[in-house]
Amino acid sequence: MQLVVARVGRAHGIKGEVTVEVRTDEPELRLGPGAVLLTDPASAGPLTIESGRVHSGRLLLRFEGVRDRTAAEALRNILLIAEVDPTEMPEEEDEYYDHQLIDLDVVLADGTEIGVITEISHLPSQDLFIVERPDGTELMIPFVGEIVTEIDLEEQRAVIDPPPGLIDDRAEIVSSRDDGDMESGEKSGEESA
Repeated sequence: MQLVVARVGRAHGIKGEVTVEVRTDEPELRLGPGAVLLTDPASAGPLTIESGRVHSGRLLLRFEGVRDRTAAEALRNILLIAEVDPTEMPEEEDEYYDHQLIDLDVVLADGTEIGVITEISHLPSQDLFIVERPDGTELMIPFVGEIVTEIDLEEQRAVIDPPPGLIDDRAEIVSSRDDGDMESGEKSGEESA
């Protein structure tokens, strides 16, 4: 199975290094020296990583045969693709590869069907499941433990416990006032005449 692990950014310096936008949780495994990566477009590769280092919070890579800024700049915006065994699991217990989550059925704890995961959106603060509902509309569900309570790869489902308003338009409205702050003559839940 092929997974996109990075996108090449701009050239850095004059010796052939490039910045990369990392798209894997395991850059030390996928983007280490000696790794051979396929490319999109395929005509640019395969590329073998010669060295890598972090500079000002960005990963810089140098590929074999890329020795100057011009050659490095020619690689800009190329996707780097790793060949991964489809049965491979991440090292951490509660982590998953995107390909393991795509096409999982999303259900409530009582079995109510919500939809199917079509995409994983990786944001700086959290990951989101993009879920297509049976009627064709899309939902975004934060991939956090409080909402996604179970991932069952054998049953091909993700069980969620959504807060009010996440999957429907009927959000609970909670007043910040207590009964003591209500104007005289009004009672909670009743209309005044």
